[in-house]
Formats: sequence, structure tokens, C-alpha cells
Amino acid sequence: MTCVMCSRAVTSAVSKMPGVYSAHVNLVSETADVIYNPKVVTLDDIGDRINSIGYIYMGIHDNNSINNEKVEEQRQKSLNQKLYRIIIGFFFSAILMIIMFGDFGLGSNKPYVSLAISVIPFVYVSYPIFRSGFNAVKNLNLNMDVMYSLGMGVSFIASLLSTFNLLGSSEFMLYDTSIMLGAFLMLGKYLEDRAKSKTSDSINNLVELKATEATIERNINGKIVQEKVDINDVLKGNIVIVKPGEKVPIDGKVIEGKSYVDESLVTGESVPVQKTVGDEVIGGSINKDGSFKLRVTNTGDKTVLSQIISMVQDAQNSAPPIQKLADKVITYFIPAIIVIALISFIVWYIGFGSPFLYSLSIFISIIVVACPCALGLAIPTALTVGVGLAAKYGILIKDGETLEVSEQITHVLLDKTGTITVGQPVLSNVINYTTDKDDDEVLKVSRSIEQFSQHPISSALFNNKDKNEFELYPVEDFENISGKGVKAKIKDTQYFIGNKKILSDANIKIPDNVLNDLEQEELNMKTSIILADSSNVLAIISVKDMIKENSRKAIKEFHDLGIKTTMVSGDNKNSAEKIAQEVGIDGVIAEVLPQGKLDYVKELQSKGEIVGFIGDGINDAPSLTKADVGIAIGTGTDVAIESGDIILINGDLLNAVAGIQISKKTMSRVRLNLFWAFAYNVILIPLAAGILIPWNIFFRPEYSAFAMALSSVTVITLSLLLRGYVPEVFKDEL
Repeated sequence: MTCVMCSRAVTSAVSKMPGVYSAHVNLVSETADVIYNPKVVTLDDIGDRINSIGYIYMGIHDNNSINNEKVEEQRQKSLNQKLYRIIIGFFFSAILMIIMFGDFGLGSNKPYVSLAISVIPFVYVSYPIFRSGFNAVKNLNLNMDVMYSLGMGVSFIASLLSTFNLLGSSEFMLYDTSIMLGAFLMLGKYLEDRAKSKTSDSINNLVELKATEATIERNINGKIVQEKVDINDVLKGNIVIVKPGEKVPIDGKVIEGKSYVDESLVTGESVPVQKTVGDEVIGGSINKDGSFKLRVTNTGDKTVLSQIISMVQDAQNSAPPIQKLADKVITYFIPAIIVIALISFIVWYIGFGSPFLYSLSIFISIIVVACPCALGLAIPTALTVGVGLAAKYGILIKDGETLEVSEQITHVLLDKTGTITVGQPVLSNVINYTTDKDDDEVLKVSRSIEQFSQHPISSALFNNKDKNEFELYPVEDFENISGKGVKAKIKDTQYFIGNKKILSDANIKIPDNVLNDLEQEELNMKTSIILADSSNVLAIISVKDMIKENSRKAIKEFHDLGIKTTMVSGDNKNSAEKIAQEVGIDGVIAEVLPQGKLDYVKELQSKGEIVGFIGDGINDAPSLTKADVGIAIGTGTDVAIESGDIILINGDLLNAVAGIQISKKTMSRVRLNLFWAFAYNVILIPLAAGILIPWNIFFRPEYSAFAMALSSVTVITLSLLLRGYVPEVFKDEL
């Protein structure tokens, strides 16, 4: 049965190979991440090493073919073999039980008949367990297959010796027990393997979104032709044709046509999104009614879908801090159980004077019933399902620690632009203070400088259109001053664009009438920037950003979870406070630089708060990294996304709430799994040790095997039930 001991065995064996730098085994997905030097060791060498310790190397794990035919064929073959052993085991153990308790005129030949019937079935059923146990001992690794081998081997050998009267009476035979133990163990392995495969359904569903081929447009001898090719042969820059009802095969930018595209399986966004020329499309989404051409922007593992799959797998392969508790317990578990079993045997055989085989049965029952597998599976199975569930809603959780810490968040800090608001402000108006420049000229100067900026206000000046569509001046000495604005030269004139701080640093006085106009714009929930030359303010340019549809509801949901909220923004105080009031945020920290945001995160943490920070811009990256949980808006910058512990693919704040609710539910299930895993051992080990024998209740070894199998299956089933969980924030939408 797969357990932490087994994953440690593979990790230890592979890690010790020359040329292998690190190895990490995921006992749920049955995969290993290995970093190695191919000049020193080959994949075949690593595979041979895995095979040599009793496990099966099934080939390279590939995001593009996680369920490829080879892997699936091996898994199905393994399941079938287990099923055959289960059938054979129960069939022959039933025959042996009938012979043992029935009267068929066999007399003193009954032990010999039982031996003859049991030899071949016993070898067939128990062979995989003995092989694994032997390899474990050979590699100085004490795992559960060693325990099972000990239990089955002792029961069979004792029965064999008793058959030839070498242990006294031959009335008490354990041949049926030996085979039934193997059958129950195989049943446990079979059910566990079936259940474990379902915990990775989220990954499998994502992989199934990947297209296997694409229709590309090629120029052959001056003639444009369409050709279907394997998806791995599609290159960046190729033109791909997507027809109605087809899967978008790869990431790209629409260059011709338009259509509505269903991105729900990738981003969690349920409403189809219209795509026109210039829009990005994600491979794996479904084209609805129109047709279009796209130019490929990402291929292979660089596509959005491949990166999502990799991130989900990395998270499922990670371990939360609570795993250390389970690992510590498991380290001492097997030695402790062997000691308990030996003491129980001695007490019953010597202390109470019970028959040898009777006392031996108690020893075997304890060895078999005590299993750390349930403990080993309690955390990773819940983690795998929880991370997969989050991905289903477009929430990418980077690792297990994030999942554990997220449920403890007490205070959420939110950036304004692109987080609470849409992040795509549009040009509102110009207040012009010059006499020699009209509004168009003011905008031309401003756009010429802002074309080099990545700030959302820059895009707003262009009304979020392609900057190449506008006539602009040549610009020299452009400089971005974080949190303040930009400056540059046009025709030897120095210009400044930004907030009051950039003008203050340049010693440019802001007249009272300009300050009054700025305040009025702020009260109207507009964001304004000032255009100035080296001596005078030239104009105020205002843009307006809309509040996201679900921001108000998300803030309310945070409060319902008992989480405090604060907006931290570099925007002006009046505008920030107005928006905070509009959505119901508790507090506002406005007009702060990136360092100010970072300092506020540290301040809250020093007061014992568990801080979550939600942002989308480059200036949010330090705070996202420092916060206990950084939640990055997936529509933001790459730097912000890299800094986030949780990524919201579609940028909806409700998904931040859902991510925390999923974390709480997953960790609750982890604790429930651990409770049952511990409780199972606490209750059944005393039963196996014979605590109820005074009341004529004897916990036979085969019962122990069944209970052991049931414990792991119970834990996995509890984890699988998480798949049906719907975050409370989305329940009213059903």
C-alpha cells in the first residue's frame, strides 16, 4: 500500500545516485520530480534503480501526455493483476475455511490437504508484497510491505511447522488466514489505487483541454494552403485557423475575424468572451460561433494552459507545514508497533499461557492492523483535491504552505487600480492652463512621453488602443520615477507627468487654482495626472476607472469571514477614500509608494496579523512577496504574478474569497483525515492486542487486514468528497 515510507524509499534510493541533485516523490500522483545531470546518469539508470527497489518505472511524466497510452496501460495492467489476486485469494481462503470448520472425512490428513491447496494461491497472492518487502530490507528501508510480509510469512510458516507437528497440535491452522491477509491487502491496494487516480481528476481535465493538432496556414509556391499538423510542430509566429465549435489549439493573438470564446475550463469565467482583432486567446478554450485566425504567441510549456498545469502539479507535489507532524509520527510508528506486537505475544503466550499459534495470531493482527498509510495519505490526498478544486475556479495555489496559511488570514490589503477597479481607466477630460497649446497638443505631448510607461494611466491616455495608431513626438531621456510619475524631453523641453510629488521634487510650484481643480476631480472619483514643463503646470489630465462588478460583494464576503480590509494605493487620498467607501472597505492608506505599502504589511505583521495582499502591478511585487499570502491578479503584470502565492486567473475578487474558503475547507478535511487516521490506530491496535478477548471477542488477522485496507480508503474517500464542495461565495449563483 502506498505510504510515506514508500515515497521515502524511492526518494532515498534515487537521491543517492551519482549525478542526481534532488528527487521528490508524490505518493498520490505516483510521480517523481528528479533534477539530474544527464552526462552522469541517464533516465534509464534512474528507471532501473526504481525497479530494483520494488516499484515500477512507467516512463517520463509529460504535461502533454500525462494520461498517455503507456502510463494508462501500465496502471490498468497493475489494477487487473491486483483484481486477479483478490479473486484467487478470497476463493481459496474460503475453500480452506470450509475445510477447516467442516467434516469431510479427511481426519488427520486435513492439515496436509490444506497445505496442498494453499501453497500456489499463497505464492501468487503474496508475491508482490514479499518482493517489495524484500527489496525494502535490502535497501535498509523498513516500510509497511516489510510488516505485511512478516505477518503473512509468520502465519504461513507457523502453519507449515504445525502441519508436521513441530509446534505441537495441528488443530490450529492459519493457512486460510495467510491467503486472506494477502487478499485483503490486495483489496486495499486496489481500492486505494482506484481512489487515488480520482484525486488527480482536475489535472487530467486540464490536460484533456490540450489540442493534439492544429490547422495552420502556409504559403507554398505562392499559394496559401491550410494544413493540419501535430500540435508539437506548431511554431511561434505561425498562423492558425480556428473554426466554429473547435477547441482553440494554442495561445495566440487574433489577426482576422471575430468570435465568442468559452474560457470557463481554463479561467473559471463562465460567460463567453468576445474576441476581435488584437485580442489574446488561450489554448484550450472553446470557439463558439465565429471563425478567426490567430498568430501563435506561445508554444509547448510556455502556453498559459501548460503553465497552469505545471503550477497545479507543483502545488500538489508540495507539503504544508502540518505534514511535518505526520512525518514525525510515521518515523517512529513501525518500530513502536513491532515492540507492541512482541510485548502482546509475550504477555499472551507466557503471561496467560495461551497456545503458541493463538498468541502468534495476536502478534500478526497487531502487525497488520497498524498502518501509517492512512496517516501518510491524510494530507496529500486532501491537498491534491483542494488545489485541483481551486484550479477549477481559476484559482492557482502555488504550494501547500499557502493553502495552510490562507485559512489563517486576519487582514487583507488591496491595491486599488486593477484590483478593486477594472484597471483599464479611460480618458475623461483635460483641464488646460496654457494659452499656446490646445487640448489635442497637450494630449499629444503627454502620450508621446507616456508611451514608454507601463502604468494603467498610460493606456488610458490612449483609450487602451494600440499606441502605434497615434501620431507622437520623438522623446529623449525618458525616466520612470516609481510612485511619482515620468519625465522626458521633447524638442529640448523638459516635461514632467505624474502626481504632486514629482513636481515637488522638481521644485515646480502648483498654483492654488490647480490644487482646487485636482481636489474637485478627486471628489468626482477621477484619477488625475499633472503635465508640467520645468517651470509651470500646463494641464491636468483626468482618467476614470470603473469599480469591478463583484468588488462590493467580495469585500462584504471578507468581512463575513471575520477578515479586516484596507485599501493601500498610490492614488490620491480623496479618490481612494471615495472608492473605499463605495465598496465598503474598512480603512484606506493612500498616496503611498511601494515602500510604504511594504512597510504597512510589516507593521500589521508585527502586531500579529496574518496578512493577505491582493495586487496586480509591478509596484505591488514587494508587498505580494512579503505578505503571508500574496494574491496576484492574473490579468496584471508578470512580475506581480511571479510574486503571488495565489493567482486569480480572471482577476475577479470573488475568487480571492473563494480561494480562502477552499483553503479553510481543505485544511478542515486534512484535520478530519488526521483525526480518523489517529483514531483508527488508537482504537484498533488495542482490539488486535486482545483487549476484548475476556468477552470472547477475538480480532482475527484477516479482520485486521480488512480494517487496515478500510482505513486508507476511508481517508481517500473523505478527501474525494471535497470535489463536490462549492465555495460559499458562489452558492447563491447556482
